[in-house]
Amino acid sequence: MRNRPIPGSSGLVRPMSLLGDTALHTPCESVTDFGPALGELVNDMFATMYAAQGVGLAANQVGVGLKVFVYDCPDDDDIRHVGHIVNPRLVAADGVAVRGPEGCLSLPGLEAGTERFDRAVVEGVLMDGSPVRVEGTGFFARCLQHECDHLDGMVYPDRLHGWRRARLARAVRRAPWSSPGVPAR
Repeated sequence: MRNRPIPGSSGLVRPMSLLGDTALHTPCESVTDFGPALGELVNDMFATMYAAQGVGLAANQVGVGLKVFVYDCPDDDDIRHVGHIVNPRLVAADGVAVRGPEGCLSLPGLEAGTERFDRAVVEGVLMDGSPVRVEGTGFFARCLQHECDHLDGMVYPDRLHGWRRARLARAVRRAPWSSPGVPAR
């Protein structure tokens, strides 16, 4: 099976979990059922990611606490990487640590300089259970690390410190989608 959306299928756009939603701060469970519902979830996640104009989306961002993410992300050489990973495990994040702008579909319109390694390797399986290993560099490595963090119950503000964290917290409080009392974490 190719590591791509199912051809000819159109998923449904699901509501996005926003910062403050407990689903974003709860580690996800491993997928054990590789039936049709998993394929439906992956297709819906692609549809949701494309509708939000994102490059990656984790299942807990649509309120599903399973270890699944999808991506359609370029690397720094403009090579497009499209696929999904079930039960992913970040097996390597190394190289040069680079601070770069990072955003998130669960914090729409906001971004902050976040440090990530410029190389990442993720292993997992596809919807049919076959093994997959994905290696990314540059921006794609950032995406892989970001989505793995989501599945561990982290959002990128959790990686910020000092003035970057304080500045993002102020921006979250002013964001039109933010509710009173939403922590910027």
